[in-house]
Amino acid sequence: MLDLERLRALHSVATYGSVSAAADVLHVTTSAVSQQLAKLERETGQKLLERNGRGVRLTDAAELLVTHADRILSLVEQAQADLEAHRGSVVGQLTVATFATAMRGLMPGALRRLRADHPDLRVVVREEDPAQSMGLVARGDLDVAVVQDWNNDPMPVPEGLCRGFVCDDVADAALPAGHPLAGRDAVALKELAGDPWIASSIGSICHDWLLKTLRAVEAEPSIDHMAYEFPSQLALVAAGAGNAILPRLGRCDVPPGVAIVPLSAPLTRRIFVVWREEAARRPAIRAAVTALRAAVPA
Repeated sequence: MLDLERLRALHSVATYGSVSAAADVLHVTTSAVSQQLAKLERETGQKLLERNGRGVRLTDAAELLVTHADRILSLVEQAQADLEAHRGSVVGQLTVATFATAMRGLMPGALRRLRADHPDLRVVVREEDPAQSMGLVARGDLDVAVVQDWNNDPMPVPEGLCRGFVCDDVADAALPAGHPLAGRDAVALKELAGDPWIASSIGSICHDWLLKTLRAVEAEPSIDHMAYEFPSQLALVAAGAGNAILPRLGRCDVPPGVAIVPLSAPLTRRIFVVWREEAARRPAIRAAVTALRAAVPA
């Protein structure tokens, strides 16, 4: 009979491309993964890995076995979720990824509620950009991800994932206090065309979204400065270096020298949670979604 942990090791090598990467994901040594694969080769009587330069590649037999392993591991996760649902208890460990403002604006309240209502549940949280976190959930590295998309730029959810709505979040313009439009009750994004802008780091979902949004109102926007954290962006705004777009969720202290002006055509982002279909019956996931919704600021 094929050993489940050995199948998991092979599946991880196929997913992450190397024995060392699989070891990192499985939190074991490279030697341990190699030993599991050697035992699996003896079990199957088939060669599973071949040298390929400095790395390895899967043989045809290994590719065939990985196809079955994918289904087997999915069924095991579904069985575990069904058992938890049958017991009805919110227990075990739940790994959660969330982006920066949701980490600040939602997770503290959600964790307080989960600790109070479900003391036997251990929640492990880490900060990840949504562009990465959904893939980590899809691959089984994480249980849940809190992600976002914008009303003018919906984010597709990978096949095999479920999503649950948490809240809507509106964004405002952050302008230097000396900006000619800083005293307005509202401003149109087009009125800011030609201004220098401050964005998140290249490759982040927020940077790509801002670039696309600004391109809709001007030919080629000038993003002069990039900083991942909103406090850093606001410090640059206060220095007169440019404008920024600032969501309301988890808003940090606004320094002197910055004017927050609503947009006349609001930019709204949807905050939602994703998890694998196989794990949908886990009470821990349902409890986490409930806690996140309860943590939305009034």
